[in-house]
Amino acid sequence: MAKYLFNPPEVQSLPIQGKEERFPINRLFFVGRNYHAHAVEMGRPVDKSVERPFYFTKSRDTLVQSGATVAYPPETQNYHFEMELVVVIGKPGFRVKAENAHEIIYGYATGLDMTRRDLQLVARDKGRPWDLGKDVEQSSVSSEVVPMEGVIIDQGEIALKVNGETKQKSDVNKLIWNVREIIADLSLFYHLQPGDLIYTGTPEGVNAVVAGDRITGYVAGVGEVALTVGAAE
Repeated sequence: MAKYLFNPPEVQSLPIQGKEERFPINRLFFVGRNYHAHAVEMGRPVDKSVERPFYFTKSRDTLVQSGATVAYPPETQNYHFEMELVVVIGKPGFRVKAENAHEIIYGYATGLDMTRRDLQLVARDKGRPWDLGKDVEQSSVSSEVVPMEGVIIDQGEIALKVNGETKQKSDVNKLIWNVREIIADLSLFYHLQPGDLIYTGTPEGVNAVVAGDRITGYVAGVGEVALTVGAAE
């Protein structure tokens, strides 16, 4: 038995709808600017004919379950919500053809990519990495995993409310790169593995929250996600 200087981190996992077992998490991938209207509101329109998807990653230690209360993060004055459909990978895949993408899908979840927008935009405009804006503690929120082996979701309403007021409302059919295309492209760069989560992008309407706000969102056919923003530490 190996001996460690201190206890290693616990395995990150999510509940699975209808099962006692939990789903262990490997990596968190995020697709940037994957709805046209959101790309426009961020000042970076996307031309799919000449561009391909781009990605960023976040530590799996940023993952929190739906229903949590998390502290308003330090060093930001502009903390944003982003509602997303999450693809849950259940089998290994490398250089997966789009027509075979369904073969490695275990299911789906609903998620929030919480973002220190002020820090992200400063980094973006200076050509620096986005880590301080995106890889934020307790900023990757996910619902339970809904098993849908082999299913491709290509439509369904996606929406988010803050304190009961609708802020985001769109449809998954407006993704610039759909689920099949994302898996095919991402698997050119990475050997996708069981436990990988792919946050597929957010529609327009992203905005800031403050301590005390209650965020709720859903993707039709998948489920709901919720988060309460607590006081700053």
